[in-house]
Amino acid sequence: MVDFNPENYEQNPLKKYFRQAKVHITLPSKGKFYPDGALDMPETGELPVYPMTAKDELVIKTPDALLNGSATVEIIKSCVPAIRDPWKMPSIDLDAVLVAIRIATYGEKLKLDINTPVTGSEKTVEADLRQILNKLVTVEFDNVVQIQDMTVELRPLTYKEFTESNLKTFEEQRVFALVTNETLSEAEKLEKFNESFTKLTDLTVTMMSRSIASITIGDTVVTNQKHIDEFINNVDKEWFEHVTDHLNEQRDKFSIEPLKIQTDPEDVEKGAPETFEVPVTFDQSNFFE
Repeated sequence: MVDFNPENYEQNPLKKYFRQAKVHITLPSKGKFYPDGALDMPETGELPVYPMTAKDELVIKTPDALLNGSATVEIIKSCVPAIRDPWKMPSIDLDAVLVAIRIATYGEKLKLDINTPVTGSEKTVEADLRQILNKLVTVEFDNVVQIQDMTVELRPLTYKEFTESNLKTFEEQRVFALVTNETLSEAEKLEKFNESFTKLTDLTVTMMSRSIASITIGDTVVTNQKHIDEFINNVDKEWFEHVTDHLNEQRDKFSIEPLKIQTDPEDVEKGAPETFEVPVTFDQSNFFE
């Protein structure tokens, strides 16, 4: 028999001081592409977003955890609990979720330290994160491509697949850098270059294959991943490029547009362009206040 101790069930008197949701967002995916159990979608279709805790900030400042994606997963679990398994989140939701967490934690403005082209003049500009978020949540992923008599249904990569792809690309790019190593012979450099090039090519083909949910021809619907893999490895170049171009268009739709900056008159006089663009990215240097 288990002893009942009322003290163990006493409500925490500090609970009313716990953090509250500061932002509610509509996911760019609108909740599509999530497997069962990965998302707890509210009836309103809007997910509550909580500010980061002190523990969250410590987690996301760990370089290795950032590189392999585990820090981002932990932050999303903490700040957007409705996303129950962020590894399975479609990658098109990632930037919107991170922007929402940044807004909930620090507010709607993001300061960026930049250098003016040509003159190198330093200045600080502000990005309006609310405008960026509104743009991200209003675009839609077009997941159907018609190629001759084939209907190809696509899906965005999961955050797990996206992270693994980036890690493999990063590793192979490091190998590419070794090609300039003076201690290696020309034959060794060529061997490593060819090996890395082959791996990156295989990765590109694999990511394409994983992005295909089904291929329909007449009444035949192919969803078997092995069959799709075999087809992708044997399809003609034009078919492959058609789908690749479509996927790239979708990726660009869900990317954060660069800021357009007006150059100061004194810098224009010194040869700087009247306007220039600055990419908005989220890393350790600017995600925190």
